Amino acid sequence: MDLTLIVVLVILLAVFFDFTNGFHDTANAMATPIATGAMKPRVAVTMAALLNLVGAFLSTEVAKTISGGIIREGPGGVEITPTMIFAGLVGAVIWNMITWLRGLPSSSSHALFGGLIGAALVGAGTGSVDFGVVLSKVVLPAFLAPLVAGLVAFTATRLAYRITRRPEGKNHRGGFRVGQVFTSSLVALAHGTNDAQKTMGVITLALIAGGFLGAGASPPLWVIVVCALAIALGTYTGGWRIIQTMGGGLTDIKATQGFAAEASTASTVLASSHLGFALSTTQVSSGSIIGAGLGRRGSTIQWGTAGKIVVAWFITLPAAGAVGALCELIARLGTFGLLADAVLGAGVIVAIFVRSRLKPHEQSNALEVDVAMNSVLTRKERRALAKKRSDEMLAARRRMSDESPLRDYGDQPAVREEIR
Repeated sequence: MDLTLIVVLVILLAVFFDFTNGFHDTANAMATPIATGAMKPRVAVTMAALLNLVGAFLSTEVAKTISGGIIREGPGGVEITPTMIFAGLVGAVIWNMITWLRGLPSSSSHALFGGLIGAALVGAGTGSVDFGVVLSKVVLPAFLAPLVAGLVAFTATRLAYRITRRPEGKNHRGGFRVGQVFTSSLVALAHGTNDAQKTMGVITLALIAGGFLGAGASPPLWVIVVCALAIALGTYTGGWRIIQTMGGGLTDIKATQGFAAEASTASTVLASSHLGFALSTTQVSSGSIIGAGLGRRGSTIQWGTAGKIVVAWFITLPAAGAVGALCELIARLGTFGLLADAVLGAGVIVAIFVRSRLKPHEQSNALEVDVAMNSVLTRKERRALAKKRSDEMLAARRRMSDESPLRDYGDQPAVREEIR
């Protein structure tokens, strides 16, 4: 297949991944202000999309880490080929969509890294990946950043409740709800500075591997613009799932906790973007929420739920790598292999979309930040949440009963028998 055509396919797939990244991770910024009532859902989602767009233009350090750091340059230039990048992207998209459907709290960023690394290892060998960079700028930040963000959020929440502990101070706790407008906006901005750059780096890497840019080149302006628009559009589109999950107040998170969690998330991600660390904004946000939850007196951790998050953090990188490696093995068959990868990726996307439309209620578990919120609750909140879910299940059964065709023929046994 023509090299230029392969690079074009890589760019199109990378842009689609960027869209799914925004679609998948909108909750990072706006779940808590919607849950506390600090922002209207429509306003929150629109603001998140706009700030994701702006954030994508603020820095390119993370993009350089991906385009010129993770993948080594050999004697003849970059060792990875556009075909390998295509296979890695297909693997990342497939894993991202599967976890989105199943409600597994995964990281879009680590799916991308895993897919690319897996494809590179199969296609170009172990020498093509700089594991030192992977360890220092991907793996270690993945473990340390959520812990640091959680600790900061825990401390900030403790201080906030201590300051407002007096009777006259409690009246000022409503001010944290106003503050959430600013902190959630910073999280959306930070998300754009970190996550959009990952796609910029992939496209730049494909252009370098195809010979269209020199080794070590920075992302061209048109790449920055396209990636910024894609993640912003994905954020706006995916935001409506937040309305379904968080708009009704699934959890009783307080404005004080939300403010502390968002401030911690924003500061951690912005600092990491400046240093070129390719973080998962989802993981940082989840760590902040758990830390803020623990900072509230009387809260306890539901270790089973929190463990689900941690397990997902561990398995996403290797699992996406395995899928990317498989896609690269298929791609090595030549043009037929590339077409097979494309068909496989498109088939998985369509199948998952159809299934999600048939069973939309499954999506309520797909937001990692919602899982994080539910991992730290007081006893009273857990009882209220269990009652709410029980009421929702009862209401759903009643609706199904009301919609049954047998309902209108209760006094006509012959017709009932015919319907059966």
